[in-house]
Amino acid sequence: MEGDMTQIRRWLMPLSWLYGLGIDIRNTLFDIGILPSVSYDIPIINVGNITVGGTGKTPAVEYLIRLLAKKYRVAVLSRGYKRRTKGYILATMDSPMEEIGDEPWQIKQKFPDVYVAVDGNRRRGIERLMADEATKDVEVILLDDAYQHRYVKAGHNILLVDYHRIISDDCLLPAGRLRERASSSRRASTIIVTKCPRHINAMGFRVILSALHVRPYQQLFFSTFCYGTLRKLWGEGDLESDMLRKDNMHVLLLTGIGNPRQMEQDVRRFVQHVTPLSFPDHHYYSRRDADVIQKAFQALPKPRVIITTEKDAARLLHLQGFCDEVRENTYVFPVEFGIMRDEKEKLDKTILDYVRENKRDGRMASRKKA
Repeated sequence: MEGDMTQIRRWLMPLSWLYGLGIDIRNTLFDIGILPSVSYDIPIINVGNITVGGTGKTPAVEYLIRLLAKKYRVAVLSRGYKRRTKGYILATMDSPMEEIGDEPWQIKQKFPDVYVAVDGNRRRGIERLMADEATKDVEVILLDDAYQHRYVKAGHNILLVDYHRIISDDCLLPAGRLRERASSSRRASTIIVTKCPRHINAMGFRVILSALHVRPYQQLFFSTFCYGTLRKLWGEGDLESDMLRKDNMHVLLLTGIGNPRQMEQDVRRFVQHVTPLSFPDHHYYSRRDADVIQKAFQALPKPRVIITTEKDAARLLHLQGFCDEVRENTYVFPVEFGIMRDEKEKLDKTILDYVRENKRDGRMASRKKA
């Protein structure tokens, strides 16, 4: 497949076999009820994946927020990956990024009226959202990255699959990047293939449909990333993406995300001269990192800019050590979820119908063992 990024470390296959045995036992215990899955009398939509690395979960969650917040009181519950706190926290506009994690911080800043909470214990987080005075009017909960968290039985599971790493071509950790077997896709109500190239043809769609073994009760959608206007990280000001090529700009592409290669490919659509500088996913930038970034930027010919992601912006915003030129020329490239094949209305209807049919009736929501 075009742009396939699947790499199998075959010398690690024996470890993958052992890992798979453990995953199979765990899933079987949930399937037969020895390990309990709890459902709730409130619409719960789970957005997740079965691979490590980025599949576009945050843009997908933001898409659902834009859809649902027009009609319902929405809450997002995340574990707050790599936050420096524990337990349940309800985010405010003043919550430090280190306290709640970069993705929940980003969502709260973009959607101030949405409840954003973090808790590694998803049951406790859901029950706090439904019971606490500050949030008990919540009408729908979005679970961020909880596909493997089977202690909660979501009413609608959305599985995201990276176009460049189709799960049927991958294998379990550590030889591959699957958290669990590709067959676990059967738990999904909706499957969305993310990061698709804009020019994918009908044959490409059919190949993926066949590879994913979509079941009759499942719906399959395809999505791509849509990039907005570049905005300054520090201060006011925008930069249209087509100006990058027009001005023959040299770009330092600064990322600390799961799959930086995809963004590099996307940015090269707008500009010829791109120098990638990548850090690990969810990386907490330090003063030493600021020096590395500044030196890499100053090594570029002029005119030059730094482009980074919204996730990285959350971790860079309060970092000290940058000179004025870096601060004046660092831009954030916002990304949104775009549904392909004119099927946006179909996806929206699927989600809205589920929420409407399962809306709370005003009673205190209860939990039920599945």
